[in-house]
Amino acid sequence: MLDRITGVRISSITVPLPDGISDAKVLTGRQRPMSEVSVLLAEIDSAAGLRGIGFGYAKRAGGPGQFAHARELAPELLGQDPSDIGRIWDRLMWAGASVGRSGLAVQAIAAFDIALWDLKAKRAGLPLAKLIGAHRDSVRCYNTSGGFLHAPIEEVLDRAAESLARGIGGIKIKVGHPDHAVDLARVRAVREKIGDRVPLMVDANQQWDRPTARRMCRDLEPFGLTWIEEPLDAYDFAGHGQLARTFDTPIATGEMLVSAAEHGELIRGGVDIVQPDAPRVGGITRFLEVAAQAAREHLPLAPHFMMEVHAHLAAAYPLESWVEHFEWFDPLFDERMRIRDGRMWLSARPGLGVTISEQARAWTVADDEVRL
Repeated sequence: MLDRITGVRISSITVPLPDGISDAKVLTGRQRPMSEVSVLLAEIDSAAGLRGIGFGYAKRAGGPGQFAHARELAPELLGQDPSDIGRIWDRLMWAGASVGRSGLAVQAIAAFDIALWDLKAKRAGLPLAKLIGAHRDSVRCYNTSGGFLHAPIEEVLDRAAESLARGIGGIKIKVGHPDHAVDLARVRAVREKIGDRVPLMVDANQQWDRPTARRMCRDLEPFGLTWIEEPLDAYDFAGHGQLARTFDTPIATGEMLVSAAEHGELIRGGVDIVQPDAPRVGGITRFLEVAAQAAREHLPLAPHFMMEVHAHLAAAYPLESWVEHFEWFDPLFDERMRIRDGRMWLSARPGLGVTISEQARAWTVADDEVRL
């Protein structure tokens, strides 16, 4: 039966973080410590009585801009058949065409796009991964939130042990400290703590130049890392490809790219692991384009952040992939991701399988609604 969109609500939510979060970009003076994350929530109601929810986010800056653009676009959704997700994506893109087809413009669309996919899966009575076509019912997961550079190494080691005890399968820590010896000492300490068989990843957050990256990749080879993430600027596609061809340790990047086209350039450059972020590239519709490009080259995925969405997308990808575990957004939802045996398990609930919590409403700083 045909359906139509009868109402759209958007909310800007400020999620506080427990302490000032610092990675290599802070230590090099490019950014300030992060104390909060701005979340753009979209809720789409249909005549059939169902509601889809979707979300995007911005760190440090951009949240008010995403909300403002989403508020301009929301009326374009009214009266549309929510099943026609691709057509709606194009409609929203053309409504804001003067500000481009990437970056903040499509990140506002992403929240609506994810909500439409959630709604479509709910109409089918299926989890999102099953609607797309799941290859597995669980995905490998690793923790990042315990490994930031602002944390003393003793805290990093304790949180790594806690994560593994919870059933998380791997540990990622931040590197890119101005003193390279500090990086190597921290990696060595974590490897000794968790043992040689636990997957360990590092993330330099784009803070090395090419000579430094070559030197650090060489020095990190003995630690048996699962990957080295963002050793170079996100748009140095050729440089990442050169590192991937030179070293045994896989090179991963892609989280900062904001379109499927940019990911195509990255993949052609020869990276080992692709790390798309659905809210950043324009939602699930555009993420699936990135995934198709990566699958043609037989590349694994490790989607960035937003595990509530990416667990479904990784489960629907042909190759075994990784999903990043962050607990920062746990208070936004009434449900929790199920983790055991090193994996994140999908629930049988329809759609994304999450509902918005009262805490999310309490943290809302702005909202708007349009209805037929």
